Amino acid sequence: HASPDAPSVDVYVDGKPAFKGASFKDVTDYAALAPGEKKVQIFATSANGKEKPVLEQKLTVEAGKNYSVVALGEVDNLSVLALEDQKGSGDKAGLRAVHASPDAPPVDIAVKDGDVLIKNLAFGQNSEYLTVSPDSYNLEVRATGSDTSVLDLPNVPVEAGVNYTAIAIGFLDGDP
Repeated sequence: HASPDAPSVDVYVDGKPAFKGASFKDVTDYAALAPGEKKVQIFATSANGKEKPVLEQKLTVEAGKNYSVVALGEVDNLSVLALEDQKGSGDKAGLRAVHASPDAPPVDIAVKDGDVLIKNLAFGQNSEYLTVSPDSYNLEVRATGSDTSVLDLPNVPVEAGVNYTAIAIGFLDGDP
């Protein structure tokens, strides 16, 4: 749940509750779904699935694949970003980023005082997985094209055989 001004929500898939009471910043477990096209509806938790959904969208689920689905944007302009998750393996790791801050400009993600790893990531976009060696990284977020950090991410631990997704949430100006 990455919509900073949306209330707690219930997510229904094909008319049945899949997740109840997800609040801003919450991450749910995976839900097992049969493959095929799915009707996903998001309701304010207070609606108990009976009023008009805040969002309704069709998503296609393929057999044997895992997905992360991110509700993003402000509640009046909510959207869903579906990402295919890949399992990590081997002696490397994967890093992927999602820009879900509705009022923030495009950003670059870089090694602190070093090379840009992910360039020009705009709201509603995700990067592909970037393959890196296991280590602890000092990263920073910069406005696209700038060398000035707007957010420091020190000592990010990265383990071999694991893929990570980082999601930038909240408002740049305002609360949360």
